[in-house]
Amino acid sequence: MSKETERLYDVIKKSLITEKSVAATENAQYTFEVKKDATKIEIAKAVELAFPGRKVKKVRTVYMPSHEKRMGYKFGRTDSSKKAIVTIEGEPIEFIGV
Repeated sequence: MSKETERLYDVIKKSLITEKSVAATENAQYTFEVKKDATKIEIAKAVELAFPGRKVKKVRTVYMPSHEKRMGYKFGRTDSSKKAIVTIEGEPIEFIGV
């Protein structure tokens, strides 16, 4: 396995399952949390590698900044992250437990 292929496997952290993202699956749009330094081209290659038989049509990215969170009397911050909304062509992706 080449270094580029190994990097592509690390691009996608997890799929984001929310009410809005589940509703978007009807339009073949899937939401993933990705590495902050990942480009749209890397995200498209990673999705095609992780889900063979599907072609990526469009990738949109959103930077999610950190925000304050309170736990009891202590304050902290959440981690900042990046999410990608990927539109695919081909068979729909089936997520277990949804």
